[in-house]
Amino acid sequence: MIPFEEVAVMDMNSAFYGVPPEELMENAGKGLVEEILKRYDERKIIFFCGTGNNGGDAYVAARYLLEKWKQRNITVFLIKGEENVRSDLSQKNLEKLDQDLLIEKELDLVDIEEDAILVDALLGTGIKGRIREPYRTVIQKINESPNSVISIDVPSGLGADLTVDPDLTITFHDVKEGMSKKNSGEIEIKDIGIPKKATDHTGPGEMLLYPRPQSDSHKGENGELLIVGGGPYTGAPVLAGKAAYRIGVDLVHLAVPSSIYEVVAGYSPNFIVHRLEGDRLHQKHVEKVLELSSEIDATIIGPGLGDHKETLEAVEKIVKKAEKPMLIDADGLKAFGDNRIEVNEDVVLTPHKGEFEMLVRGEGEFNDRADHYALQNDLTLLVKGKRDYITDGKRYRWNEFGNEGMTVGGTGDVLSGVVGGLMSKGLDGFKAARLGAYITCSAGDKAFQERSWGMITDDIIERLPSVLRE
Repeated sequence: MIPFEEVAVMDMNSAFYGVPPEELMENAGKGLVEEILKRYDERKIIFFCGTGNNGGDAYVAARYLLEKWKQRNITVFLIKGEENVRSDLSQKNLEKLDQDLLIEKELDLVDIEEDAILVDALLGTGIKGRIREPYRTVIQKINESPNSVISIDVPSGLGADLTVDPDLTITFHDVKEGMSKKNSGEIEIKDIGIPKKATDHTGPGEMLLYPRPQSDSHKGENGELLIVGGGPYTGAPVLAGKAAYRIGVDLVHLAVPSSIYEVVAGYSPNFIVHRLEGDRLHQKHVEKVLELSSEIDATIIGPGLGDHKETLEAVEKIVKKAEKPMLIDADGLKAFGDNRIEVNEDVVLTPHKGEFEMLVRGEGEFNDRADHYALQNDLTLLVKGKRDYITDGKRYRWNEFGNEGMTVGGTGDVLSGVVGGLMSKGLDGFKAARLGAYITCSAGDKAFQERSWGMITDDIIERLPSVLRE
């Protein structure tokens, strides 16, 4: 079952992986006609078309049906006329229709004969709230009719206050979120040629998941992130913080040992830096870190912490008690070994292959073990490698973007900053991890094109905004 928001992601990734929207729409219309011819003898058929791609599927179907049925039996009703078709692709397919085909623009002119088939192509996925006119009147007329009703992809209005009640829904690729026999009638799934990579690999479509700021938002409303790190190392938490800012986070807090406070604070005036007394994270800091984390949107713990016994014990207690989304990376992962991780909220782990083997011992394909571990511990894993693997045990994605230049030190800290930043902006761990992997590696690919093997981590960070802009 595909969530509504994933449909657009899948379509965009389909184009990236070689099957463009034109081909998908052509296959959808052709598949619709195949099903109609299989189920019905020739009779009058009326396509009720909206202004988007749902209507475009109907135009293609009408074109193919003209090859089989008499022209007088086919009517296309445009709910807002040709001038309001908002999809360029739908407009092109409307123009391909026989110009002598009966196209109606007024509902009261549509002649619904007793045995006519009504095809609902009014609205696509993701509709919420109250259905507005003129859609409301058209949906009511369809529902009041005793005729056979077919919905294309989803019943129009599914998820809103008024929905078409079809006898049959012909859906594409897979059932969409919320569909059932009760609200969709008989459900027939048609394969329209979406490539497998469009559904199990990251691609440009992931960018549709990015939480765009509202025009009237204020400071702090687009993500406030805490990074707990440093001690033996100063650069790691700073790199994560810089990456978080470049991904669009409003405020970044760094909680670091007082021994490196001045150095870290000196990197940038953009950081809000908090002192943890001493030269490393210690159990005595647990309550302070929990207090800080309770006041922000998400926390990253691990970059540059070191693996002192007391530090790892502190990490374990913080993770166990934290009540906000959290990303655990680098040294923070060493607190768990192959132990079960007790979490209260959304948690993401970002191990490389060696750290993954430390966490998840056993035999079998690593992705199968990763799925099991993520499900068992109720968290998301982003396993870094030549091919990244992202899983929450129920959903998964492969990420094949990135390049050999990204072995430069600090790249993992950048990834943590990006993913943690996206979590602070409201994305759940799985979405943040798959989008973060795509954005970070795309920025890395841009940097490699310009710097080749001479690129450094700052080159990746500085190209994050250009990935967002595109």
